[in-house]
Amino acid sequence: MRTRVRGWRWRRNPLRRRSDVIEAWTALILALLLCVGAPLAGVVAGLWAYGTVHATQVTQRAQRHEVPAVLVEDAPAAAPSTQNGNQPLYRVKVHWTDPGKGTRTAYAQVPAGSRQGERTEVWLDARGHGVAPPVSDAAVWQHSVSAGVWAAGGVAGTVLLSRAVIRRVAERHRMAEWEAEWARTGPEWRRHTA
Repeated sequence: MRTRVRGWRWRRNPLRRRSDVIEAWTALILALLLCVGAPLAGVVAGLWAYGTVHATQVTQRAQRHEVPAVLVEDAPAAAPSTQNGNQPLYRVKVHWTDPGKGTRTAYAQVPAGSRQGERTEVWLDARGHGVAPPVSDAAVWQHSVSAGVWAAGGVAGTVLLSRAVIRRVAERHRMAEWEAEWARTGPEWRRHTA
């Protein structure tokens, strides 16, 4: 039957070694890093990612504009097995009237099954070329949260790996200390038992 005494590395004890004290202090520091450092790293990374992607979103919204267009050709039919009920998007030719430049043609992403003559919205850049829509608010938040989660997880993983390495090194050091001490006291014990 094993008895576990909590906090024995912190108390004065004749069996306590220097490696025990070092291991106890490193465990305390790593616990603080795990409980405070990992969430803090996640928040900082999330805020940084939000600032970066939000700046991209603002730039894209300033440089792109949406115009109504008409499909020139049919989009392929909907696939029978779509995930979550979302229809895939296909690139098809569309045209719209650009004031001062007449009728223009480009390719746009439209839902599967769209037919010729239907209306859609097309995003254009400053030169009138078809581009993807600006980054959505949901995408900004999704990117920010995932960056924060990955950063917090990376810090937590690093701390836990460091704890395992430090524990292994401390155990080896402790065994070497016990072996050296037994080499000194072992002959005394053998003499008394023989």
